Amino acid sequence: MNENRIIFHIDVNSAYLSWTAVKFLQYGGEVDIRNLPSVIGGSEKNRHGIVLAASIPAKQLGIKTGETIHSARQKCSNLKIYPPDYSWYLKSSNALYELLKSYSPFTERYSIDECFMDVTHFKDNYLKTAEEVKGRISKELGFNCNIGISSNKLLAKMASDLKPKNSIHTLFKFEIRDKMWPLPVENLFMVGKATERKLKDLNINTIGELANYDDNILRDKFKSYGKIIKDYANGIDNSQIRKSYNLDIKGIGNSTTIAYDIINEKEAFNILLSLTESVALRLRESKKLCSVVVVSIKTSNFIHYSHQKKIATSTDSTNLIFNEVKSCFREMWNKESIRSLGVRVTNLSDLEYYQEDLFNYKKVEKEAKLDRAIDCIRKKYGNEAVIRSNFLHSGVRPLSGGTGSFYDYPMMRSIL
Repeated sequence: MNENRIIFHIDVNSAYLSWTAVKFLQYGGEVDIRNLPSVIGGSEKNRHGIVLAASIPAKQLGIKTGETIHSARQKCSNLKIYPPDYSWYLKSSNALYELLKSYSPFTERYSIDECFMDVTHFKDNYLKTAEEVKGRISKELGFNCNIGISSNKLLAKMASDLKPKNSIHTLFKFEIRDKMWPLPVENLFMVGKATERKLKDLNINTIGELANYDDNILRDKFKSYGKIIKDYANGIDNSQIRKSYNLDIKGIGNSTTIAYDIINEKEAFNILLSLTESVALRLRESKKLCSVVVVSIKTSNFIHYSHQKKIATSTDSTNLIFNEVKSCFREMWNKESIRSLGVRVTNLSDLEYYQEDLFNYKKVEKEAKLDRAIDCIRKKYGNEAVIRSNFLHSGVRPLSGGTGSFYDYPMMRSIL
């Protein structure tokens, strides 16, 4: 490990909520929702029940990310709930990344709201540089962040998680004993719920206890993973900053929680078609093709499962994708009543790598022209300017999924 490096980890505070607040203010809003008990989450009326981000006033009332909107509402009757806007979040993330690149060519986009930077060239005044970066993000982009500073990526990330928020924190090797070792073991990067339980079974409750635990016991309990987490507990990490140029999309998907339980295939297909319409539209907008579709189901008993199918030829056609979605659903559904459905496309490729189907190219070309024509009409006159007859009097929206579709970004790499 190079102890002479200076690594920054920049982590946006309550990113989704902060970015939404900035959008409202930029478009003439007079109230900063960060100062209100507010959350970013799904539709309470339609049972989209999860808090994605919460304001500080909401957190002070005990509202937490990941809990249901219903539960959050019980803690605060006047809670303000706003839908997510993923396209705006991507713009905000891009603006952050461009600002950071002006300080270092070695800037790695770690997730939509996190970046690493190698700023060893600012070694003599790294704290002043961190203050400047943080100040510019606040002044020019309108949101706050934590900046963690250390000699490697692991410790820089751990530093940015330290409290208070909206601050700059250092965590160099000589500070590990005082700043990191007293923390609960579940705060260590790569320690999830299952690992936490196993560690606590060994009476390992803090990061320091893990750092000094017997190697042989950890190896017996966790195999090679035991060495990894013990190294992390001791601040050992040799990973390099990877330059990032674009935030690659791994997949595009959409899901919806239905206002009533689905109990037959016809109703399920209407919902799946509505989701597919939205997903395929976003796929074409991103100028990508997909070769895998994934369908997910959550039952009324809150059991979740999914199934995927490979498509013979990469496509962005709504009809071709929907045919695979239907096939996927038929293969997986166990006839339970359905509370939520999701459609996702993955294994994305660029248009220039498209290989035509020699036997069906005329049909594919016809489908493509139809999709492009419908997209143009919807872009000009609205998403419901052209709808399929299936949706007439069905009670199902022609394009489901709320504010845009969600993209699957490489949010958290499993290894730094």
